[in-house]
Amino acid sequence: MALLLHRIGRFAFRRAWYVIAAWVLALGALLGAGLGLGGQLQESYAIPGTESQTAIDQLAAVFPQTSGASAKAVVEAPDGASVESEPYRSAIAAMEAGLEQVDGVANVLGPFDEYAGDQVSDDARTAYIQVQFDGPTTDVTPESVEAVTATGDPGRDAGLTVAFGGEVFQDTTFGLTITEVFGVLFAGVVLLITFGSLLSAGMPLLTALVGVAAAFGGISLTAAFTTVSSTAPMLAVMIGLAVGIDYALFILSRHRTQLARGADPEESAAEAVATAGGAVVFAGLTVIIALLGLLIVGIPFLSVMGVAAAFAVLIAVAGAVTLLPALMGVFGRRLVPKPGSRAHRRANADDDTGKRTMGRRWVDLVLKAPVVFLVIVVGLLGAAAIPAASLDLNLPSGASEPEGSTQREAFELIENGFGPGYNGPLTVTVDITQTTDIFDDLDAVGARIAELDDVAFVGEGLPNETADTAIIQVIPESAPDSPETKAVVERIREFAPEIAADYGTPIAVTGYTAVTIDISNRLNDALVPFALIVVGLSILLLLLVFRSIFVPIKAALGFLLSAFAAIGATVAIFQWGWFAELLDVQPGPILSFLPILLLAVLFGLAMDYEVFLVSGMREEFVKTGEPRKAIVHGFQHAARVVTAAALIMFFVFFAFVPEGSGVIKGIAFALAIGVAFDAFLVRMTLVPAAMALAGKGAWWLPKWLEKRLPNVDIEGEGLRAHLEQERWAAGRPAAINADDAVFGLPERPIGPLGVEVPVGGVLVVQGDPVDRRVVAATVAGRLAPVSGRLAVLGTPLPTGSGGVMRRVAIAEVSTDASAGGTVGELIAARLDATRAWYRLGPSASLVRSWSDRAATAAGHGPDGPRFDADTPLAALGVEARTLVALAAALAERPRLIAIDLDDDPGAGSGELWRAIATLVPATVTMIVGLGPAAVTPDASPELAARGIRTLHPVSAAEEALR
Repeated sequence: MALLLHRIGRFAFRRAWYVIAAWVLALGALLGAGLGLGGQLQESYAIPGTESQTAIDQLAAVFPQTSGASAKAVVEAPDGASVESEPYRSAIAAMEAGLEQVDGVANVLGPFDEYAGDQVSDDARTAYIQVQFDGPTTDVTPESVEAVTATGDPGRDAGLTVAFGGEVFQDTTFGLTITEVFGVLFAGVVLLITFGSLLSAGMPLLTALVGVAAAFGGISLTAAFTTVSSTAPMLAVMIGLAVGIDYALFILSRHRTQLARGADPEESAAEAVATAGGAVVFAGLTVIIALLGLLIVGIPFLSVMGVAAAFAVLIAVAGAVTLLPALMGVFGRRLVPKPGSRAHRRANADDDTGKRTMGRRWVDLVLKAPVVFLVIVVGLLGAAAIPAASLDLNLPSGASEPEGSTQREAFELIENGFGPGYNGPLTVTVDITQTTDIFDDLDAVGARIAELDDVAFVGEGLPNETADTAIIQVIPESAPDSPETKAVVERIREFAPEIAADYGTPIAVTGYTAVTIDISNRLNDALVPFALIVVGLSILLLLLVFRSIFVPIKAALGFLLSAFAAIGATVAIFQWGWFAELLDVQPGPILSFLPILLLAVLFGLAMDYEVFLVSGMREEFVKTGEPRKAIVHGFQHAARVVTAAALIMFFVFFAFVPEGSGVIKGIAFALAIGVAFDAFLVRMTLVPAAMALAGKGAWWLPKWLEKRLPNVDIEGEGLRAHLEQERWAAGRPAAINADDAVFGLPERPIGPLGVEVPVGGVLVVQGDPVDRRVVAATVAGRLAPVSGRLAVLGTPLPTGSGGVMRRVAIAEVSTDASAGGTVGELIAARLDATRAWYRLGPSASLVRSWSDRAATAAGHGPDGPRFDADTPLAALGVEARTLVALAAALAERPRLIAIDLDDDPGAGSGELWRAIATLVPATVTMIVGLGPAAVTPDASPELAARGIRTLHPVSAAEEALR
């Protein structure tokens, strides 16, 4: 990955304006398509598989007039007046008539209608009109909602207070407030302090804003085809902005440090993208994987939120590794810190000399008493996590709507006039297909429900037209988001089997309140398994990166500490009400999907900080073997960047708390406080303390596990070796360069061998068939060398094996005289097997052309013996089949071709070598495997003139036998 990122960074730097133009076009296309198609944000809390959703689906089929979205028009008369008196009663009737005319409204039930329920308060001052739409919330258009709101004019004209509530009036608008702008400004200040340069500070902001705009365009485009909640773009913007700034900060900080040390801008940009960019890609992938893990919870709206946020993170990663190096290319040396500046001094400061930085002073303090700091951090985070034990999850209700909104006003009018339970009515569906006394049984069922605790009102049973399903409205005494209402739902469900046994009428509980309860229960049940999945993933990923048992376990435990401490702090403020007025918070249950979102996002950020801090420690420990010195080195060089990144995250997230929507407030606060806990208490305090206590044991890994783990070169150690080999290969223009190269396997090495073959020359490999084929396959890029230096066509191996394989062809010679097929079929099959997916199959003319070339070479001229594309291979001799195999390989247009001839002494002859010299262009280098007794290519003056080099590979085992 480091090599790929290095190439991407170099390309973006060299082709800066092309990359920037591509981003501008992509951004314009996404925003244009998203806004042009007019996708609308809608709230849909459907959750397949639950009792409430199953009942809703059943109602949609058998009782469609009750399955659609609902709303309430709430009216309140002035003090001392009654809604039953004139002119208020007439005004309410006029509102009903207006509501019946609204497009999409299926049914209107006024407070004075014959079948009205308990829709007038005891003091007769408050009443409400029940409105039923003919489709779900997602089908209710903004025009219909506006028309419903307009029907309140007669009531207002009469002196009534009018407000509208219900799920269709939930705020689905997307917008940013001034506090979010302040968050970006605070991030800019942190960047300015970090870099000491206005130009450098602006680049991460620019890339992050471009990424957020692109993500928003993509989400808007998606909203035109599927349901997307208003929370999804806000969450995506919040996360995309934070990680976009941080990821660009990490890469740009590495780039400026290298520039201050005298690196060439292009090389520095490529290396920064390859090293710091590798950590960025790793961190971004962990966040994306965790967010996409929300898909396994099985809740559609949460899945959409997870995918939207993951898309924003993906765009942020792409911007950091492509758009940022393009900006580096535009500004070039203007990003070099000025000599004498703080940035220049920090980059060139020695670990043990000069002025100690704040990071160095802090880590020295922690290492003086690591046990004390470990206990303090665990104690603080453990105490902060205590409120999480009383976590109460629910979806937002009217109480969480902003002050002054019609939804909030309607909620409060209902609560004050009727009681809190009227804001969350339950719908009990009754299967009446097996009863002969429908109305008596419905009355009996309603009476049984009315006997339950915390039930304020039970309506009459209402059958559908086909008399197979009925509904009963149940009003709890408590608010829809209270634990008491959850208990009512559970009690109704608990005695459902008893009702079915006594009356033959199975029942189910549904309605918006029941749906929110089911979603909360589903998410609550999924919280611990999801946390275990995330923790397991973090351990596995860090095990690959750091090749240590202690580091992943310590990182995972620290993540759990910070995550549950963040949840505890959120419960204390948003559920218990601590400092609620200061933060403009309405206390109540915690948003049901907040804990899982927090775990998903915080996991990626925590791993990000872990990688940047501990990778430097590992690098130093590998060099010196001194654990304490490694801790100081890694911390000192990463602390400033991690501190800046954490502060940026905190400011960006916290900016959404004071004026953000009710749903986003809690998420933003939890993320902000979680980042603060994890970065400053866990990563920058607990980590060095724990690493110091573990000593060398922190880097222990069982030998058997070390052999089986793939090497994830996140710090670019392999890249630096590749670049050094590239510089070595660039100084040698030969086609093949081997310098003490060892082939084969570590347990059966061949070599070391050294050779230099010019372009167009011939490398003869003579010896044991296995050994010579291993050498040829290694030079062809198919096998990796064990050690030493090996470069083919100017590309070092094994890191450049992909490029070598594309330019090297291996000719397969069939020694079986009975081989089936024709000459043309062999060449066509070879071309078809190696062509790119986007190219058409080989043309007949191309196949015939290479057949003719092989035939011409076989006849040593146009008048010699000929064969054509239709000649069966079985009709050819060994030498002719060899030339056909070479022609098939040459049809791939390689720059180097490898062929192994039979061990029979007659396999190679002067005539064959002259034919090969005729067929193979002088610009194509050859590798030829021969048996010890075979005729060598110098029998052909034409091949001898190209330059022949000979290798005699011998394995270590054979050498020992000799």
